[in-house]
Amino acid sequence: MELHIVIDGDKDLVEQVYQQIRVAIQTGRLTVGEQVPPSRLLAQQLQVSRKTISEAYTRLTIDRFLTGEVGVGTFVNAATRSQPRRFAAKDLAASATLKNWLSRSVPLHHLEPEMRSAFDFVGGGASKSHFPIAEWRQCMLHGLRKSHADSGFYSEPEGLPTLREAIARHTAFSRGVQCVPMDVLVTNGAQQAIDLIARVLLDPGSTVAIEDPGYPPARLIFSSQGANVVCIPVDAEGMVVELIPDGTRLIYVTPAHQFPLGMPMSAARRKALLKRAGELGAIIIEDDYDSEFRYEGRPTDSLQSMDTDGLVAFVGTFSKVMLPELRVGYLIAPPSIRKAVTIAKHLCDWHTPTMMQWALAKFIDDGYLQKHIRRCHAMYASRREKLLSRLAGDLAPWLRAIPATAGFHLTALTTREIDIPLLLKLARRADVGLYATDVFYHLETPVQSLFFGYGAIETLDIEPALDRVKTILTEIA
Repeated sequence: MELHIVIDGDKDLVEQVYQQIRVAIQTGRLTVGEQVPPSRLLAQQLQVSRKTISEAYTRLTIDRFLTGEVGVGTFVNAATRSQPRRFAAKDLAASATLKNWLSRSVPLHHLEPEMRSAFDFVGGGASKSHFPIAEWRQCMLHGLRKSHADSGFYSEPEGLPTLREAIARHTAFSRGVQCVPMDVLVTNGAQQAIDLIARVLLDPGSTVAIEDPGYPPARLIFSSQGANVVCIPVDAEGMVVELIPDGTRLIYVTPAHQFPLGMPMSAARRKALLKRAGELGAIIIEDDYDSEFRYEGRPTDSLQSMDTDGLVAFVGTFSKVMLPELRVGYLIAPPSIRKAVTIAKHLCDWHTPTMMQWALAKFIDDGYLQKHIRRCHAMYASRREKLLSRLAGDLAPWLRAIPATAGFHLTALTTREIDIPLLLKLARRADVGLYATDVFYHLETPVQSLFFGYGAIETLDIEPALDRVKTILTEIA
């Protein structure tokens, strides 16, 4: 790669080279430890004498911007510090819009690994230590070979046919979803699927109904489109359907495992929701984020499988089942919006990386995904039982679990008044990561409760973590 230096005229050539390399180092364009081209090569590139480059390098070395290693080369000196580029302040025409974006929160932002507690009940994290890395490596190599064979061409916005077929089979098997491969759109996580639906359905002022408490990123996606977001309370059966207002265009729900409280939507409430959507002509986003893991009771039908009017858009993700870093999700779109969301996907990022798609398709087709789900199911069930046992036992004077049948988090209501901020602070000091649910409420009054994610915490860590929690609760009581 050539070093970008522009020579203007024939005067002060050494000074021109010196100043441009110095500025490149100070602004961070050339990073610490990066090797600069040999003087002979850079002289050929700039069509100047080698002496010019050598003199410029010598000055930069004297000024400690560069350092030379005999027989190795010349490198950016570690002693220099990169400085951000400075601009004169200008009033932008879009300043009000930018201010609006800057005022938005970034919810559910996970801490960096080094900042997490030793015993952390963070939600949304899967168990990395049990992921079949050897099998996934084989699949990634397969994806690399397939991508290399097709190198030089963009892929379909909808996703690779082989992955769409695999997803259609997987969702039919695990959730009873009724679809064919052409209904499937591969996305960069469930977040993108929700965003694409919002893009094609919402205008400024459009009404969207969401659960409250609920998933904050979905609410913020809809409001960023200028929608009128109406927060609908939930009860023991799920979203209170009769409160969905007239004129609603889009409804967002998590029926299999309500986020964050955890209870499933009842069959009667599901039927009522479908009926109300039919009256409104509204699309329902069914966010099925972690229901592959079910522990008790009979399986319930997905909204999508009960839909007779083509109004349910089923959104799923592999981030919860496999690893969050994969960022692969999918949308099973009803015919009415399928073409529109495909166009939006094409304009947004063209397509999800094909190497990852080939790898995931093989991972599903070779049976690795189902084996991984079964293995994790047993592990998560054990962790869940430990939590429930303690919540019903020695932690019962303070906490009561909300019944949940799926996923890998549960929520516990407080049974007496507790200083939650103090509890979280003291728990963090004791190296236990606890989380309150108040961040998931928007307009409804938050109910005092704690959110226990048990996907990322190791099974053997749950008991000692809860022992510390009990000690703190006893002290602050």
